[in-house]
Amino acid sequence: MTDAEILDEFRAADALLEGHFILSSGLRSPRYLQCARVLMDPARGARLAGALAARIPAEIRDRIQAVVSPAMGGVIAGHEMARALGVEAMFLERPEGVFELRRGFRLAPGTRVLMMEDVVTTGLSSREAIAAIGRAGGETIAAAALVDRSGDTANLGVPFFPLIRLDVPTYSADSLPPELAAIPAIKPGSRAAP
Repeated sequence: MTDAEILDEFRAADALLEGHFILSSGLRSPRYLQCARVLMDPARGARLAGALAARIPAEIRDRIQAVVSPAMGGVIAGHEMARALGVEAMFLERPEGVFELRRGFRLAPGTRVLMMEDVVTTGLSSREAIAAIGRAGGETIAAAALVDRSGDTANLGVPFFPLIRLDVPTYSADSLPPELAAIPAIKPGSRAAP
């Protein structure tokens, strides 16, 4: 899949939004990709996950034993990636503010894991998820995401494979350009902004 074809999938799902958005990092942006909408269609989710799985080098892909994703945003993306890879899918939750496996999910010691996100902006949630996988006994050998919005700055400590990289400007709340400041801000994600 080309970048244009990937963006066409987002547009077809009305998942590429324009306006003034508060990201989970607290940063502001004029564009937002609503991955939940693009994953509403199981066939579309399978196409995107299959395209992403094909981008992971075989020497890494063939070693993956499980896919673990942070809830909420990564749950469907992780499930579709696990299906594409033919391995089990699990997700992490934050019942006390820190990611952990629940619902009877377990990783055998040394299980080789792909940590799967929907969107990476700063990489904070991804790093927190990778730390939780380690606490649960797994070894994160790579990370993947449908969208990398980090501007190539997210250092996750493992090889990182996004389906698409988007260089959309982000701003702190106190340094908004006038055209963005004139639009009411919306918080579309599932995690409270700092």
